[in-house]
Amino acid sequence: MSQYFDPGKENVFQLFSTAHLITLTVFLLIIFLLFFFRMHLRKPVLNRAARIGMFTMLILSEVSLQAWLWWSGHWAFQYSLPLHLSSISLILSAILLLNKRYALFEFTYFVGVGSALQAMLTPDISLYTFPHYRYIHFFVSHGGTVIANLFMVFVEGFKPTGKSILKAFLWLNAYTLLIFVVNFLIEGNYMYISEKPVNPSLIDYLGPWPWYILSLEGIAFITFLILYIPFWARSKKAFPSK
Repeated sequence: MSQYFDPGKENVFQLFSTAHLITLTVFLLIIFLLFFFRMHLRKPVLNRAARIGMFTMLILSEVSLQAWLWWSGHWAFQYSLPLHLSSISLILSAILLLNKRYALFEFTYFVGVGSALQAMLTPDISLYTFPHYRYIHFFVSHGGTVIANLFMVFVEGFKPTGKSILKAFLWLNAYTLLIFVVNFLIEGNYMYISEKPVNPSLIDYLGPWPWYILSLEGIAFITFLILYIPFWARSKKAFPSK
């Protein structure tokens, strides 16, 4: 049993391996089921149960990570606090499920879904693969963030606007500036804006510090635009030009 929780000691995760592809397939199936049963999920009792269930799952995933880091001896305030974009997006998405605030959705849809999808396609978990806890946690937490926001789209009928892109981008930069100060004060590297991550990642191809931060800004904005395309296309279809 301990082998499913022990800290990794060698590289075992392989990008687009059978385990990775099956995980992504299951994730896509859940999205399809969410869309297919969206009308049923609008019934008050089922809707509330689904939102509370997803909220609980997201919060427990973050709590379990903190517990595992402490148990394994890897916890340190320089890099274990829930300040990375994935953690803050997860927490805000969980809160969104309860309060259903549109202003919060404008941030979590673009920032949370965008970062989570990129993370799931190129996971930064080189030491762990299925069925290790860290592998399962990684995809449950990131996948859960995406599912929570798509729930708000498919079931609750939330739709981002063009202005939502700008708002999300501005809030993302404001948070990045805050984290830059935090990193400086505690000698941390949250959001990897103080230095590149140790494990190989997309950042390795974006130039040296601090220039790769500008590249990440461009990638983030392009990702926001891509996430908005379905809503833009639907609005054009609903109001065709004469």
